[in-house]
Amino acid sequence: MADPKITLEQVLHVAKLARLSLSEEEAGQMQEQLDAILGYMEGLDELDVSEVPPTFHSIPMDAPMRPDVPERCSDRAETLAQAPASEAGGYAVPLVLEVDS
Repeated sequence: MADPKITLEQVLHVAKLARLSLSEEEAGQMQEQLDAILGYMEGLDELDVSEVPPTFHSIPMDAPMRPDVPERCSDRAETLAQAPASEAGGYAVPLVLEVDS
């Protein structure tokens, strides 16, 4: 078997960072799976993509654009009238954090 691309110590370190508790057997399985993934990625590195233009999506996508035309904004009093409660010209919401005065 070729040298693994990721060591058991690295797997355990990443598991600790992710706050995962892995048994010895699970850590070994994880090492094998990650090693297989890294091996596959290494194979992709060998592909010649010099003639492939960079893309963000695999299929062409055009974002629909609307005209940027200024429009009348809602009247504050009209908007606040639709709110369950308002106070001092804004929406009144329940207190979330205690504030010492």
